[in-house]
Amino acid sequence: MTVDILAVGAHPDDVELSAAGTLLRQVDRGYTFGLLDLTRGELGSRGSAALRTQEAQAAAQLLGATFRMQLDLPDGFFDNSRENLLAVVRVVRQCRPRIVLCNAPSDRHPDHGRAARLVADACFYAGLLKVETTDDLGSPQQPWRPQLVFHYVQDRYLTPHFIVDITPYFERKMQAILAFRSQFYNPDTPEEGPQTPISSKDFLDFIEAKARVFGRSAQVRYAEGFLCSRIPAVSDLFALA
Repeated sequence: MTVDILAVGAHPDDVELSAAGTLLRQVDRGYTFGLLDLTRGELGSRGSAALRTQEAQAAAQLLGATFRMQLDLPDGFFDNSRENLLAVVRVVRQCRPRIVLCNAPSDRHPDHGRAARLVADACFYAGLLKVETTDDLGSPQQPWRPQLVFHYVQDRYLTPHFIVDITPYFERKMQAILAFRSQFYNPDTPEEGPQTPISSKDFLDFIEAKARVFGRSAQVRYAEGFLCSRIPAVSDLFALA
């Protein structure tokens, strides 16, 4: 269950929409990643929690994830409680990632900002010796703190601290997004459920436009943007090129 990167989303499709291209790029470089959904997205106007879980597992397979876990926190109503913090701490200590990706610190959906704070705090507490947790078998877990926590940019535009070129991976990113057939526009399937801000073709066009905007700053076709929770150190200036 150990992975190099843990990508966390408040809802089952958050990671696919905002960081799938980056994860595909890292896999091609030999790194592993796991996915963690804090909720099952049960408040979504379209589909159901069970259907979204099926779609999430299909998307995880398309991306090459080592695993996908769901904590089943209450969609729309989870908070930064001790219980929820420890639930995330257990996952962090179990899979021991070096990097954690999580929601934007401020966004259209209130859950995104709450998830960003919850995950960032949990990554800190996971490194404290006196925060005690046990694994599924009841054995004590050892402290583990990820080296880096990055927040992916979501619906609202936030000026990124860095971008990742996803040009070779953009089409596969879109395939992973469209695995959530109940949520997003697909001309090959009948419309099911009410129209929402993410169910029209315009939203898919927005995803592409956002990737182009991020890519333009580095003169690449498509990119994803990220914010740093702390200033990272580099050992080679040319690594920033």
